[in-house]
Amino acid sequence: MKNYTIAIVGATGAVGEEIINILEEEQFPVASILPLASANSLGKSVEICGKEVPVLATDDEVFNKHKIDIAFFSAGGSVSERFADIAAASGALVIDNTSFFRMCDDVPLVVPEVNPNDIAHAPRNIIANPNCSTIQMVQVLAPLHKAFGIKRVDVSTYQAASGAGKRGMEELIVQMQKFFSFELESCVPEVFAHRLALNAIPHIDVFLDNDYTKEEMKMIKETHKIMHADFPISATCVRVPVLRSHSESITIRFTQKVDGKIAKEILESAPNIIVLDDPSTHSYPMPSIATDTNHTYVGRIRKDNFDDTILHLWCVADQIRVGAATNAVRIAQKWIELEQKS
Repeated sequence: MKNYTIAIVGATGAVGEEIINILEEEQFPVASILPLASANSLGKSVEICGKEVPVLATDDEVFNKHKIDIAFFSAGGSVSERFADIAAASGALVIDNTSFFRMCDDVPLVVPEVNPNDIAHAPRNIIANPNCSTIQMVQVLAPLHKAFGIKRVDVSTYQAASGAGKRGMEELIVQMQKFFSFELESCVPEVFAHRLALNAIPHIDVFLDNDYTKEEMKMIKETHKIMHADFPISATCVRVPVLRSHSESITIRFTQKVDGKIAKEILESAPNIIVLDDPSTHSYPMPSIATDTNHTYVGRIRKDNFDDTILHLWCVADQIRVGAATNAVRIAQKWIELEQKS
């Protein structure tokens, strides 16, 4: 099997660090890993396979110089805009974790459990990684859509502080420390619009003219592109005082009557989904269970009391892993499978 030279743009960030961890865990066929970041990170190093590897600056020459096979980008949209096409032109497959390319017609938006065949249709040599909340939702929707046909989806998210990166987690931790010191009211929010500790903020990303936030519209538009479907979706995205792992309450209306038991069996057999659904033993998904794992957890699966075509459920996934790093690595694994077959 061929070993691949890999670049990680944004290697010092939360997602970049997780990509390194997952490559090691998955025993990915790596020849070498090149950690890249901004000039501000020069002099820093990251641990790769037990060794400290110096971080290099992301520039116009680095991808050609090191003959990169796969480049993971997770350093922000402006960095992807500036360097992704350069990396792709050098011959590297670019897997981009930012929102910059997601809605481009010539860039596939991929969740490998849902639309792996789209990987083969990447004329720019760039594949986009969806929004974290979208990924865990479509993993659940896709097998149910195949079985029953989805007519409409309504979702409310409960998104962790880590969705705003390291600074978001740090802000929540500091605020909780202030709470136990009886100084919480002195906290001035910087990352979030309001104090997150002991609070819930129905505001993620900027508000648009239709009164939805950009985060909410991402879930709608990205789901349509990934699933090649256009059923109506409405989303309400809420930031909650949880450090890591996003939760979602999803209501799905189908084109036919749905059997809750069969739906549960379908999800139990779906790839990378774990069903935890036994209320009698208090078994259901929670962020504390999902954190640091590569699975999407589903529970509270139940039919609506008044409409036999409606199903309600609850899902949780680690958005740094499943919602970003793990999905990116899975894209690379599927791409290698297709490369070997061809």
